[in-house]
Amino acid sequence: MKKIIPAVKGTRDFYPEQMAVRTWLYETVRKVSEAFGYQEWEAPILESLELYAAKSGEELVTKQSYVFADRGGNQITLRPELTPSLARMIAQKQNQLVFPVRWWSFGPFWRYEQTQKGRSREFFQWNIDLLGADSPEADAELVAIAAGFFKAVGLRPAQALIYVNDRRLMDAEFEALGVAPDRRMDVAGLVDRRDKMEADAWQAYALELGLSARQLDGLGALLDDRSRWQKSAELRRLFACLEALGVKEYVEYDPSIMRGLLYYTGTVFEAFDVAGSVRRSILGGGRYDNLLADVGGEPLPAVGFAMGDAVIGIVLEELGLLPADLQVGPAEVLVTVFSPDLQLESLRLAADLRQAGLKVSCYPEPAKLSKQFKYADRTGVAVTLVVGPDEAAEGRVAVKELASGTQELVARAEVAAAVKRLLESRVP
Repeated sequence: MKKIIPAVKGTRDFYPEQMAVRTWLYETVRKVSEAFGYQEWEAPILESLELYAAKSGEELVTKQSYVFADRGGNQITLRPELTPSLARMIAQKQNQLVFPVRWWSFGPFWRYEQTQKGRSREFFQWNIDLLGADSPEADAELVAIAAGFFKAVGLRPAQALIYVNDRRLMDAEFEALGVAPDRRMDVAGLVDRRDKMEADAWQAYALELGLSARQLDGLGALLDDRSRWQKSAELRRLFACLEALGVKEYVEYDPSIMRGLLYYTGTVFEAFDVAGSVRRSILGGGRYDNLLADVGGEPLPAVGFAMGDAVIGIVLEELGLLPADLQVGPAEVLVTVFSPDLQLESLRLAADLRQAGLKVSCYPEPAKLSKQFKYADRTGVAVTLVVGPDEAAEGRVAVKELASGTQELVARAEVAAAVKRLLESRVP
């Protein structure tokens, strides 16, 4: 047997059934984004490594990015995330754009990391950002968009929650604990790892970072205090806005949410699947007010989030929330080919029906009608059309609905209208 060359590790094949889910997800993302007034945009797949080295963090740049030298000797990477590209593009036209800018995108990304269920090396991601507004109200809008998506796909608060925190609040708490400024990023990373490590290992790691026993006890008390957000004026306003936007039931305060990327400066949030025994991250983001300046632009406040397609797809499938009626079939109508003499007539009929706005395929060669009907049934076609010698002589077409098996003869000029009526009658 011939050896079939496998797909590259960490990539996914999208057969029509999987592509239908991806297309539905994209259309849902578009609907939710546009409901809040956001515009679609896109950036190059290839970017300079320098763009990510500015602020994305050493692990992303040196361990997870697909990096290569082009023929000019430039260090290029397949984009591992989109926010630096967004910052670059905004900086290039900063004096021409009208702020605040509301942009969204859905496209492919690559990260060289360990593959597992819900995590691949090539993935598709929804990115949505608001730039030019520095307020808790702007932060609340992004959180509300995430909650709006959950509503749109049928996820209830008992199944998915968005946890918020504020790095400014945490930085003030670190200062109160006596953590030196040059160690606070390490402590932020420690906080981010709390739910990912065993308690003893986490405490040992904290001591390795140089925290004293008193500081460790204080940090533990901080992370267990779910009312600490009330000390933050920004978070109080944020929760008031979320209540006004009708999505507060999807949001909770969690002091352990820090987000790993270096460019976050204020509000941060992360959504999780909370229906199962394992908490899986669905999306995450926050405020990043310094990134524009880091890529050569003028300082500009910004907030946004990203959601990959893999985990949300698994969550929706497990909860039975993927639509059962996703359109996989390539056509609604199949025009059969009765004989070589009538093939051109079948092609003309198919062309006329497409002109009328129908999705039509034509069988590629003459064959037994039973074979063509079987093909139509297996590919999800609803209606088949037959132009045999008698139909051609009379200027009529046999219109057959596969589900019921009913068939009628229709005048050639009336076929499009008859097919449309049949298709409309099938809509639940």
